[in-house]
Amino acid sequence: MSDAGRSDMGDLFDELDELEALVEGEAAREQVRETMRTAMEASGNAGAFGRVIHGFDRADLSEAVLGSILFGIPMAVEGGTQEVGTFLASRPPFLLGTFGFAVSLVVGIIYVADIQEVRVANPVFGVVPRRLIGVFGVSAIAAVVMLTAWGRVDWTTPMLAVGDVVVAFLPMSIGAALGDILPGS
Repeated sequence: MSDAGRSDMGDLFDELDELEALVEGEAAREQVRETMRTAMEASGNAGAFGRVIHGFDRADLSEAVLGSILFGIPMAVEGGTQEVGTFLASRPPFLLGTFGFAVSLVVGIIYVADIQEVRVANPVFGVVPRRLIGVFGVSAIAAVVMLTAWGRVDWTTPMLAVGDVVVAFLPMSIGAALGDILPGS
């Protein structure tokens, strides 16, 4: 049951997963899978909010890129990014803490905040959700490429460059997470 005391699409998928594990015979399991596909399609017609987000495809990747870039452009042009990056570069525990904070925020946005019902599909190594790899990968690559291409980092001083990238990575990863889940694909 959901917090409001009534069932939602997430509850339906949980019940269907349990049913699939209980039924005997391949034909019965296939019928449960077909019901799950139908429910997934039905939840996809509910508009941007209230849909169950399952899997991570090219559309999700492009939405994450857009969100990351939108949140990253101000970081690339603002001098404060370099000031904070310089501060963090000289304090590695704070640098790691900032990175950890970014990771925590993204996990919270995607899986905890309940903005959308997000399901993990085909995790890498059976553990790491593809959505997290996509969001973090897009954010890290976008931060490195954007800051390097615009001359905002100097890789001859790697610790300073990493500090700047981590500062930009934080809002870019938030933008990527929101860009990915808000359209609801």
